[in-house]
Amino acid sequence: MKRDSRLSGVLHVLLHMAESDEPQTSEALARMMQTNPVVIRRILGGLREQKLVHSEKGHGGGWRISCDLNKITLHDIYLALGSPTMLAMGNRTESPGCLVEEAVNAAMNQAFHDAETLLLSRFREVTLAQLSKDFHRRMQKRKSTCS
Repeated sequence: MKRDSRLSGVLHVLLHMAESDEPQTSEALARMMQTNPVVIRRILGGLREQKLVHSEKGHGGGWRISCDLNKITLHDIYLALGSPTMLAMGNRTESPGCLVEEAVNAAMNQAFHDAETLLLSRFREVTLAQLSKDFHRRMQKRKSTCS
């Protein structure tokens, strides 16, 4: 099963946008992400509906972040993406006729619920500002080791 990497991808795009004082075109962001500009526009369009980004038309236009990086959490972005499925695993069948499988499903469902609850809780704690700060720390560390 293919992993859904949209959250990771959009975080990457948003951090690039945060580094620039100028609007970023879909084409430029697509080059950074090695994807098609249509993919970027589709993703950012969903974020625009949630007022996390906005677009400016015309010459010199592009996409900008609309909110304070300290206030945007991974959870906000996850919701703006439509709350994609988090776990690739699932039950063999949701309506088993076998008591063994019912027991397995009960245990698995509880574990899946617990894992999703923990992950969503962590998403609520991490802001784009924290990711940006970590990026800058890593960049400074790389510069100091390359000198």
